[in-house]
Amino acid sequence: MAFLEIQNAGKCFIGKKGERFEALKGVNLQIEEGEFVSIIGHSGCGKSTLLNMIAGLNLATSGRVTVAGVPVNGPGPDRMVAFQNHSLLPWLTVRQNIALAVRAVHGERGAEEQKQIVEEHLQLVQLVAAADKKPGQISGGMRQRVGIARALATRPKVLLLDEPFGALDALTRGRLQEQLLKIWEAHRITVVMVTHDVEEALLLSDRIVMMSNGPAARVAEVMGVELPRPRSRMEVINNPHYYRQRNELLYFLSKAKKAAQGGIPRLQPATSASTSLEKTALSLGFVPLSDCVPFVVAQQKGFFAEQGLNVTLVREPGWKAIHEGLIEERLDAALAVTPMALGESLGSFRRAAVPLIAAMPLTRNGNAITLHRRYWEQGVRSREDFARLLAGTRRPVLGVVSAHSMHNLLLRHWLAGAGIDPDRDVELVVIPPPQMVANLRAGNIDGFCSGEPWNARAVHEGLGFVPATSLDLWSGHPEKSLILRQSWADAHPRTHLALTKALLEACRWAADASHREELIALVTAKAFVNADPIYASLGLSGSYDYGFGRTAHLEDFNLFEGASTNLSERLWILAQMARWGLVPFPVDWQRAIERVWCEDTYRQAAAELGIVLPEAGYQPLALPGDAILDPADPGAYLASFAISHPQLPAAV
Repeated sequence: MAFLEIQNAGKCFIGKKGERFEALKGVNLQIEEGEFVSIIGHSGCGKSTLLNMIAGLNLATSGRVTVAGVPVNGPGPDRMVAFQNHSLLPWLTVRQNIALAVRAVHGERGAEEQKQIVEEHLQLVQLVAAADKKPGQISGGMRQRVGIARALATRPKVLLLDEPFGALDALTRGRLQEQLLKIWEAHRITVVMVTHDVEEALLLSDRIVMMSNGPAARVAEVMGVELPRPRSRMEVINNPHYYRQRNELLYFLSKAKKAAQGGIPRLQPATSASTSLEKTALSLGFVPLSDCVPFVVAQQKGFFAEQGLNVTLVREPGWKAIHEGLIEERLDAALAVTPMALGESLGSFRRAAVPLIAAMPLTRNGNAITLHRRYWEQGVRSREDFARLLAGTRRPVLGVVSAHSMHNLLLRHWLAGAGIDPDRDVELVVIPPPQMVANLRAGNIDGFCSGEPWNARAVHEGLGFVPATSLDLWSGHPEKSLILRQSWADAHPRTHLALTKALLEACRWAADASHREELIALVTAKAFVNADPIYASLGLSGSYDYGFGRTAHLEDFNLFEGASTNLSERLWILAQMARWGLVPFPVDWQRAIERVWCEDTYRQAAAELGIVLPEAGYQPLALPGDAILDPADPGAYLASFAISHPQLPAAV
């Protein structure tokens, strides 16, 4: 049992006319002793209501709240609250306000001991010099410190903070956050804090609880803060985890705000009245990368419209947002990293799986590894040079766009091929593609693996160089696919067919070299990648700049569509995900693959367009410097690696 437990708790209020308002419903949360937990969410999501339930100021109308195994049935000295309004008694001095709380809770102790407790907490919040002043004679920040000292002086088991610094100016707020952090690190009291400030939550917390919108709000997500302790503000903002997690929190709050304003409707299964399609208005998600070309071309060149589709392209900040959009049914489909669907199918996201399918291959190649320029200056030209340089140095931090991506799998494979353990010798962090260059420039990461135009931008700005591209790692590797929910495909077979036809036409248009100049102008537009065309042209045009004077003509750097001829490439993705512990390797691996790569509609669409797709089957596969993957014995392939961190096998 956790120290503080909220078990299936709910809170209903009855209005003046007898109307019932359900503020919270089915809230479950476990907090360990000494943990610092923050609660965030859109206005009106019940954050303060939840805090008051823990305090016992409002009792749960369903479920229960316990502290150290004892049910909360009202206020108690084991739980003290510091509010945004400090609630000090104006006729008492700072010392007397704290002493009043001490006498109320520790009245059985002697006067000298009570005085010692008061003086100790005055020193703790650095208010000894102001101890004999009244609240009206000190600043707002000092009054807030008095409120915190008064709460701590009662020696509670749990300190509850309701936006304690919300009304303060930025400078005072920053100072008090640092002071609270030092107090918590010294005493390790259990703290639950409500805040609107995501930077504050990341600086102070062990975990951050994200509440869904009300009414009937619940715990939507819980984020573990991946920042080492002890913390200081400067160290925190220079940690790459900070920016990734900050953006995830801001994205959550932005999504909640739009939903509260009616801006993120759940997809409706409406049937089109004017055509035979089950649905014509589609929301398709993409991340701003050069290889979002199939969606952009299908939209801008009219291929969606020709198939009777009214498409809205939704630009998302990263692959986590794409994944959530599919699962939450905000998106009909997405141009997404292919391993995402396999990870979802095999339960890699640690919840009940929502079947996703890779319905059509959209792109191949298109990725590169970028390292910081200092490695070039230290003589690094290859992964072997990089491996030699690692001895006796700090672990480099390398960015990947998603754990469930070809970028992650290819980067890990590249590192391991030089004897570099990607989980021990370097630190891999997930960063959305558009943020890679900013993090490299700030020194938060030492390199990354991403699609374009972000490698090209790092090279163009003199920040780094490219030791390897897709053509060095695995020429022709599968990259992005059309990802759908299986349930969506089942409910919209004719719409699915029309969507696939439009994308086949778009890929065919994009593959024509004579269209590349127009293609670059389309994809770099503000609505899509929003980048200087010079960056995207370095990959899409066939001319590639590795940095520091090395250039090459890479005609196949970006390939569009490209049906598979060797199904073992799918087995490679599964085997590598199993190698690194993302999923257990299934006993019936072939069935697992067939459940994800569902291409009947793709092949039907191609046939109706007169496009002949090659026959495909399982054949041995070997990447540069890799053992042969024989589909007759994938276990032998997995066992061949000197560096791997697999899970136990699992049935499908």
